[in-house]
Amino acid sequence: MDYLLQARAQRGAGYLVLIDPDKWELKQLPDIASAASENGADAILIGGSLLLTSSFDEIVKTIKKAANIPCLIFPGSNIQISRHADAILFLSLISGRNPDYLIGVQVMAAPIIRLLGLEPIPTGYMLIESGRVTSAEFMSNSRPIPRQKNDIAQATALAAEFLGMRLAYLEAGSGADLAVTPEMVKAVSSYVSIPVIVGGGIRTPEEAEKRVKAGASFVVTGNVLEKNGGVQLIREFAEAIHSAVRQNDLGQNY
Repeated sequence: MDYLLQARAQRGAGYLVLIDPDKWELKQLPDIASAASENGADAILIGGSLLLTSSFDEIVKTIKKAANIPCLIFPGSNIQISRHADAILFLSLISGRNPDYLIGVQVMAAPIIRLLGLEPIPTGYMLIESGRVTSAEFMSNSRPIPRQKNDIAQATALAAEFLGMRLAYLEAGSGADLAVTPEMVKAVSSYVSIPVIVGGGIRTPEEAEKRVKAGASFVVTGNVLEKNGGVQLIREFAEAIHSAVRQNDLGQNY
């Protein structure tokens, strides 16, 4: 967590590249991991809503070996845990009312995380309506927050902060038709004091920059890199995110 805060302090906002193990072949992982490391990403997230392979530990080990930036697990379930990661986002799906994803899987995962010596980063995970049913929404059996209901998002993120969570994650979902709006990012980030992560449906560096200017501390991309696979695109995202000035830093409206 300290590394993430330092990256945000030094660069204004952080860029996180998401690697979904189900979307890449094992032989491709070193290339995407090194590309992320060498082209401006601040950290790599590893995980997905499903897991269609039995070698998650080997996947994390392969990515970690090729990367020179931290590798954080972004778990879709309690089977996505590996000793080779630097930390794990300890997610609670606070936007839903499914007890399994609010606290159930966390109880099962906590002893394993402790035994492996992984750093847990308590994160309030919030699904936001995105124009389609995403894998995260379907697998969690929970309804997302309506994309225009900024007040619900504000109250939910504030509850996460009051519960002691270190991050609030606004998630439209992998391959979302619509990204979380800059207006919602602004409403939430100005309402809480914990860093806000935004991901899902962000397809261009310009869209990423708008979320940073609205107050996002970190922006995540994944699906767009799977489809386009360009090292240049990683660099463009990193430059846009790092060069943008967050609203919270200026105290201005955008």
